[in-house]
Amino acid sequence: MTKVQVKHLTKIFGKKTQQALELVQRHESKTDILKRTGATVGVYDANFEVKEGEIFVIMGLSGSGKSTLIRLLNRLIEPTFGEIYIDGLNISELDAKELREVRREKMSMVFQNFGLFPHRTILENTEYGLEIKGIEKEERTKLAEKALENSGLLSFKDQYPNQLSGGMQQRVGLARALANNPEILLMDEAFSALDPLIRRQMQDELLDLQANLKKTIIFITHDLNEALRLGDRIALMKDGHIMQIGTGEEILTNPANDYVKTFVEDVDRSKVLTAENIMIPAITTNVEVDGPNVALTKMRQERVSMLLAVNKQRELEGIITADQALNARRKGQKLTECVEKNVVTIPKDLLISDIFPLIHDAKTPLAVTDEDKLLGVVIRGSVLEALADSTEQEVTYA
Repeated sequence: MTKVQVKHLTKIFGKKTQQALELVQRHESKTDILKRTGATVGVYDANFEVKEGEIFVIMGLSGSGKSTLIRLLNRLIEPTFGEIYIDGLNISELDAKELREVRREKMSMVFQNFGLFPHRTILENTEYGLEIKGIEKEERTKLAEKALENSGLLSFKDQYPNQLSGGMQQRVGLARALANNPEILLMDEAFSALDPLIRRQMQDELLDLQANLKKTIIFITHDLNEALRLGDRIALMKDGHIMQIGTGEEILTNPANDYVKTFVEDVDRSKVLTAENIMIPAITTNVEVDGPNVALTKMRQERVSMLLAVNKQRELEGIITADQALNARRKGQKLTECVEKNVVTIPKDLLISDIFPLIHDAKTPLAVTDEDKLLGVVIRGSVLEALADSTEQEVTYA
C-alpha cells in the first residue's frame, strides 16, 4: 500500500522561478537553467512512491537536493511545483491550519543536531510534541515514558541533555518523535554527527524499533553503507535529480547510469549481499510422505549423499543421510524416525561476511529459513565465490 506519493515535485530558489520552471519542464539542465535565469533548481521533477511500513532512504552527496526534498514532504519548504500525497490526501493544497494538523497527526521529524531543549529534562523534551498537541500532563507523561523505555532511556528521564552523550541525545530525539506515534518518520542525516561505533548502534536500534513498530520511515543520508544497511529501497540523487530508485541489490548490480556505477563501485559487497542472494535450491525429501526407498532414489538421481528433510508445510525438520536412509530401509522404519536434527540454519538476510565463519567448519550446507520454512541452502563454494567477487568488485550469482 502506498503511503507517500510524490508527483513532479520541483523546488526552485531565486528569482525568475516561472521561467526556470518552464525550462525544467522542457528538461533543460540545472546548469543551463542557472545560466539563463540565475535561479537554482534544488529538486528537479521528482517522482516516487513510499510504501507503508518501509524504510525509504534518500541519499546523495552534499548539494544533491536530498535535505531539500525531505523538507518539501512536510512543506517546511514550499514546493515551486508538484504534488505530495499522504494516504491519498494532496497536502500541497492544504491551508496552514490543515497542514499543522497533518504534521501533528501524521508525521514527526528527527534532525542531525538533535534539537533538544537544554533547559528541559529528558522526559520534558520527550513530552514536548505531545504538549504542543494539547494532551493532558498525565497522559503525555505516560506516553513519553513508554517511548523512553523503548529507547532504553527511562532511567535518564530526570537528567538534562548536556548530561548525556551524543548518541544518547540522538536517542532522545528519536524517542520524542516516536512519542507522538507518527505514521511517517522523517529523518534528516539523523546519525551523521555521531561517532562510527555509536552510529552503528543507532542504526541497529532503528532497525529493531522498525521491526516492532512498522513505521513508514524516510531517511536522508550521504553515506552509501548506511543507506544499504537501513533501506528497503534507496533513491540516489545528484544535482536535484533522482538518478535511480531500487533496492540496494538492484542499485549495486544494475546501476542506471555511469554516475550511479561510479558511486557504488567501491562498496564491499560481502557486507551488502545476503544468504538469499547466493543460496541455491535445496534437494529435499518430505519425511511425512516419502519412505527410505524414495529418499535413496532421489540421492542417486541427484548424485548427493544427503537430503534436507522437510514436512508438508516445507518446514525444516533436519537432514537425512544415505547411511540413515539405508538403515531405515533395513529396519523397516519411517524417515521421520531417523532425521538428524543437527543442521545449521541461517536467516535469509544474514550477510555473506557473517556466513563465512559459520560455513567454514560446517559438515553440511547451511539451511536458509524464513519462519522455519526452508528457502534454499548455502554451500561453501557459493560463499567463497561471492567473497572473491567482492574483492574484484563484481557480483556473480551461484
